[in-house]
Parts: sequence; C-alpha cells; structure tokens
Amino acid sequence: MARSSDQTSHAAEIVLEARNVTLTLGAADAPVEILKGIDLSITKGESVAILGPSGSGKSSMMALLTGLEKPTSGEIIVSGTPIANMDEDGLARARRGTIGIILQAFHLLPTMTAMENVMVPLELDSGDDIRDRAQDALEKVGLGHRLGHYPAQLSGGEQQRVAIARAIVGQPDILFADEPTGNLDGETGSEIIDILFERHRHSAATLVIITHDRGLAERCGRIITMGDGRIVEDTGIREGMTEAVAGQDAA
Repeated sequence: MARSSDQTSHAAEIVLEARNVTLTLGAADAPVEILKGIDLSITKGESVAILGPSGSGKSSMMALLTGLEKPTSGEIIVSGTPIANMDEDGLARARRGTIGIILQAFHLLPTMTAMENVMVPLELDSGDDIRDRAQDALEKVGLGHRLGHYPAQLSGGEQQRVAIARAIVGQPDILFADEPTGNLDGETGSEIIDILFERHRHSAATLVIITHDRGLAERCGRIITMGDGRIVEDTGIREGMTEAVAGQDAA
C-alpha cells in the first residue's frame, strides 16, 4: 500500500505539492488521460526518485511540477506558491531561484561558451559577481578548465556537467533531473550521478530524479513509482536514508 508523504516527517517543510492533479491531452471527442489524480508532497532536503517505464506518466508529472506544462485540473504548489494558473512571466519569476532543471538532451546554447551558458539563468541578477558565480558552479562539477569551450568542443559527459552547473548556479531550492544519464555511456553516466548526489549532500536543496532505472532510484531516500498515470507506490523516506535530510538541515 502506498504510504503518504505526510507520514514521512510531520515537522519537515513541504516545498512541493500536487493536489488531485490531472492531465488530459488530445481532442475533446478522443481525450487521452496522461495523469489521473496525482496527490504528492515532497519536503525540504529529500532525494526522491520518480520511477517508471516509458508511458507511465513520470516525465509528464515532472513537466507539471516544474511549470513547463499546465495541468488540466488540480493544484501545484511550489514553496508555498500555487503555480498551476500562472502565466509565463509569473512562472518564470516563481521558478527563479526556486527550481533548477537538468534535461536529458542538455539544451546548451551552441554559440555560447560553457561559462556563458551557465551565466544565462543569472542574467536578471544584479551585482558584479555573476561571472564568479558561474565559474564557481563549473568548478564544482569539475570543468574549471573548460570555461571558454563551446558545446561542440565538449564531450557528452562534459556537456551534461555544464547543464548541471547551469541548473545549480542560482542555488535553487529544488533540483530536477530528467533521465540525467540517458544520453551517456555507463561510466560517464555514473560520474554524472555521483556529481548530483555530491551536490545534494552539500546543500539544503531537494533533489528529484525522473528515471526508469531501478538501480539509480535505489540511491535516493524515497522512491515514488508511477504506472498508467498514477502513483502506484510511495516508499516515504526509507529506513537508513533519513541521515541525508537530517544532515542537510543541520548544515
């Protein structure tokens, strides 16, 4: 039986909620139900895997939780702010400093260097330290020596590291990674996952990984399993995995 996230920690701060969320696509006379009444809450500092095969609804759920798509019905609340009915400008403001997203396809701008790609999320920030912050983010993912290189000059693993640096440079409260190793070989993918969990251990951010890989999911403190547009299992914070959250709160 699925265990509600409210059972995991009564005192923890909820940073992400979905309340009876649905998503229906297609024409009115031939609707396709993608998500079917999702209820979910995630607390500060958790590492969460959203696990499921292709077609289970996991990537659609991520798109709704990050504001990239709008639900057909229901509420989505990010750090206390309802986002389901926001316009694009409102969503951009709500995501800024709150949500970081790492996509499987990297989505780096080919005419910009690694440094410039990482600076993009900071372009609305004031201050003289934007370049320093971008450089620091790249150094944290092991690319301090590649600041001036363009995406075409970088390997797949290096491009994914730039994407991670771009996602963490604004120090978001919630970091999403959508199949982060999908375009990488096994060894490189393992290195990327190690970087993600290392950054999670050294921050108070919540980490949400969307994956079909059971082995990767097992590295997270909580596993939410999707099937046919529904949550079919939620482990809650698993025994022996609570230290990560406690350690981050104390940091």
